[in-house]
Amino acid sequence: MRNTFIERLTDAAETDSRIFLLCGDLGYSVLEAFAERHPDRFVNVGVAEQNMVGIAAGLALSGYKVFTYSIVNFAVTRCLEQIRNDVCYHELDVTVVAVGGGFAYGAQGYSHHGSEDVGFTRMLPGMHVAVPADAAEAAAAADYMLARKGPGYVRLARGREPQLHRAEIDELASFHRLDEREGAVLILASGPVAGEALTAANLLFEAGINASAVSTPIIKPFDVDAFCALLNGTSLVVTVEEHVTFGGLGSTVAETLADAGASVPLLRLGIDHKNRTIVGSQDYLRNINGINGHAIAARIRAKLEER
Repeated sequence: MRNTFIERLTDAAETDSRIFLLCGDLGYSVLEAFAERHPDRFVNVGVAEQNMVGIAAGLALSGYKVFTYSIVNFAVTRCLEQIRNDVCYHELDVTVVAVGGGFAYGAQGYSHHGSEDVGFTRMLPGMHVAVPADAAEAAAAADYMLARKGPGYVRLARGREPQLHRAEIDELASFHRLDEREGAVLILASGPVAGEALTAANLLFEAGINASAVSTPIIKPFDVDAFCALLNGTSLVVTVEEHVTFGGLGSTVAETLADAGASVPLLRLGIDHKNRTIVGSQDYLRNINGINGHAIAARIRAKLEER
């Protein structure tokens, strides 16, 4: 996913001399091609992420279209004030690209878990937030950010995530169906954990419960009309995210349902902060937090039985 995004950016820089890439002393084996092909528009600022955003703001004020690149918590949390005041306040053309969303760096502990970043960035003024589920959506997310102007945030995985789409996506949309069903249970998922949502939908379908999985890569701006169209025939909406259940996709959907006056029940699944001290692989931590395929299916069945 991250390689695909950077490859798209590298190719676009061939014809767009405004594109500039900054990194915080990482991205080795990922960013070399950009650095070699566009050495005058690439800077490794070192372990200085707050400075990186300040430099990005200055470059954007000089007419460049800037992308910053680092691990989720270093790209966002460490320099949230600079993103808020330097970039968003001035509506600058800077896209923050963060890798290792959710539990991608699970074995390195809470300091490396990306569990609140979507909420942080979603609240910032003018910020567009994209959380692609696989390489196809990552490529489309790159095109999306390249085509627009203003603050942006893209949350990527670490690598080797499963391909959920059979072909390239022409344009990043708010919703991409991952199966051919239009079930009474609508499972919305953001990021690579959408693969677990698809597994859950298939398990439920095999058990006689008509469920469908939909990838939701654009968290902000949220397409309210398209979302409401998905609600036709839906008796339960489920959100799945490798993020805490507030601030991100779950909160976005809850707010949209409330504003629309919709009476469809909602089940939000994601990271539980109570588990923040647990360390392990991504699969292990998904299991602990109940967001792997079998756990999602079980929690949906319990919700349906409860109702």
